Amino acid sequence: MAFTTQRKVRFQHCDPAGIVFYPRYFEMINSVVEDWFEEVVHHDFNQLHVETGTGVPTAAIDTQFHAPSRLGERLTFELRVQSMGRSSLTLQIVAYCGEQKRLTSDSTLVFVDLSSGKPMPWTEAIRQHITVDNL
Repeated sequence: MAFTTQRKVRFQHCDPAGIVFYPRYFEMINSVVEDWFEEVVHHDFNQLHVETGTGVPTAAIDTQFHAPSRLGERLTFELRVQSMGRSSLTLQIVAYCGEQKRLTSDSTLVFVDLSSGKPMPWTEAIRQHITVDNL
C-alpha cells in the first residue's frame, strides 16, 4: 500500500515561467521520504540523525518528468517500497496533479552510521515498519 501525501506548489518552487524548477522536485521528494519515515517507519529524521547518529542518504536516484507543474497546483505524492536489503531501501515516488502524472522517481537509500559514513544493517525497530509493496 502506498504512503500518500500532498504538496502545494508554492512560489518558492517555481522559475520565472511559473512552473516548478526541476531541482525543487528533489526537495519535495526528500520531504515526502522524511514524512514517510516519521509517519510509517516511526523514526523521524531528528531521531535518526541527531539521537542515534544514523542517516539515510540517497545513493541513487532516477527521475522522469512527465509534465510541468504550475504555481498553486496541489500535487499528490505516492511512495512505495520496491525492495529492502540488508542496509538499502529502494523506493518509487510518483507525483500526480489530479489524474495527470507529473513525475516518477526511483531512489535507493542506504542506512549509514553518520560518524563513519559506512552502511550498516537496518535495525529491527526500523525494519519491522517497512513493508515491500507487491507490484
